[in-house]
Amino acid sequence: MTDFVLTDLPLLSRAALDRAEHLRPDTDALRAGWPDAVLLRVNGRGQVRITDGDLVLEPATELGDTPVPGAVFLGVRGPLHVWAVRVPALTGELGDLRMIGHRLDEASAGLLTTAVALLNWHDHAGFSALDGAPTEPTMSGWSRISSSTGHEEFPRTDPAIICLVHDGGDRVLLARQPSWPPRMFSVLAGFVEAGESLEACVAREIREEVGVDVTDIRYLGSQPWPFPRSVMLGFAAVGDPAAALEFADGEIAEAHWFTRDQVRAALDAGDWASGTRESSDAELLLPGSISIARIMVESWASAG
Repeated sequence: MTDFVLTDLPLLSRAALDRAEHLRPDTDALRAGWPDAVLLRVNGRGQVRITDGDLVLEPATELGDTPVPGAVFLGVRGPLHVWAVRVPALTGELGDLRMIGHRLDEASAGLLTTAVALLNWHDHAGFSALDGAPTEPTMSGWSRISSSTGHEEFPRTDPAIICLVHDGGDRVLLARQPSWPPRMFSVLAGFVEAGESLEACVAREIREEVGVDVTDIRYLGSQPWPFPRSVMLGFAAVGDPAAALEFADGEIAEAHWFTRDQVRAALDAGDWASGTRESSDAELLLPGSISIARIMVESWASAG
């Protein structure tokens, strides 16, 4: 069974957000919308306040009478403008995208995903990549301008491939990073290098990480992954289970070929965040639902 498709959109790819790009440079419109605008506060760990399983959106006017430096305009939700701001600390019930993403509706997931990605970029874009001069936010947080040359820089997104390697039949190759606890496995992933096609990246990363040459590379789908600012590009490829596994680059601690029945049992047991991870008889723990890896594994397991 070499051919399968995603059975559903990855969870974060379902996020719905009216970004209202036309408002970003319109300072008059943003000032006019500020008195009724709402605000999402995000701490340095990407956590937000939650209540009843949803985001807490506060009046933007708590920051001041007009849009304040450092606040980023996310878009509109109904008639209201929505902004986000980085804060040093938060109190109350907190959650991050990994923890609560599966519980959010599409609109809230879109707000949080965009806020985390955009604020993460600002955290590391305070100086121009051209001349090292300080930069200042502009376009309501969607670009930064060099104070020296006026050069404009935009939010960076790093493309990364993520690939489910299978044998064309009933086995899939899953791997564990050194920092992960025992029994936690996922599909293989890596960043696209300069001057490299996505397909070439898939072949290189699989070879570097586990020593396997792959064929029949096919695109499956994508999802945003704001940790810190990536987009995951999902692929499937076919590998040979008889090939020796070699972990040359140090990014993989171990990898094994698992049968479809083993994967189905692991999917039925839950995910990394469930109580199963503490169970001594769980031979395999799989990624949580907000990762595209989850829907890739589910789609492969349901095929055939």
